[in-house]
Amino acid sequence: MSIADNIQRVQETITAACARVGRDPAAVTLIAVSKTHPAALVLEAAAAGVQHFGENRVEEAESKIPQVNVVVTWHMIGHIQSRKAKDVPPLFNVVHSVDRLKLADKLARAVTERGGTLDALLEINISGEESKGGLPAFGWQTDPAVRAAVWEEVRQICALPGLNVRGLMTMAPIVPDMQAARPVFAGLRELRDRLAESLGLPLPDLSMGMTDDYPVAVEEGATLVRIGRAIFGER
Repeated sequence: MSIADNIQRVQETITAACARVGRDPAAVTLIAVSKTHPAALVLEAAAAGVQHFGENRVEEAESKIPQVNVVVTWHMIGHIQSRKAKDVPPLFNVVHSVDRLKLADKLARAVTERGGTLDALLEINISGEESKGGLPAFGWQTDPAVRAAVWEEVRQICALPGLNVRGLMTMAPIVPDMQAARPVFAGLRELRDRLAESLGLPLPDLSMGMTDDYPVAVEEGATLVRIGRAIFGER
């Protein structure tokens, strides 16, 4: 199947998932994860209607993004080394992987030096997997110490100038049945709702769901889904 066919199939799956829970499909943004794929395939996907693309390495983005001569929105979805923070604002419109206060501070400094703002999402490790990045939030519902630490770090990050914190991001464990990922997505939604209410913050976005589990993520409230393999095929 062509990339255009793949995109149509993904969009139909998103629409079906929204219908099951009474959501408007327009509330879900498809991010085509183009990491390791050439600019030519980004252009092909853009021609098929995709407007949002995700990359996970600054070095790759630095060479690829200038080759994409159409207006699209670029999302940084991968881990960012502190020394690379200054290189992110010139390349990306949105950052999903703000996973620590130190990085947030460096991004904020880079943004304010350039002027303007940078949309950001806070990466949350809600599953407790050691291999996953993000602010540690496993057990936040029952452990007051974990909850207090999460609240304080989020509060400090959201107070930084230049960063427009729009919500939370997570990666679910790789499981054979996507339904097993549902508690992770539901937990992130609950955490977002509690943070928004208690800190008085508008946090409209939830970045969650990839090729193997995005229908469940959409059912649980994802507003941004990060789809690579289902669009571009195996790397």
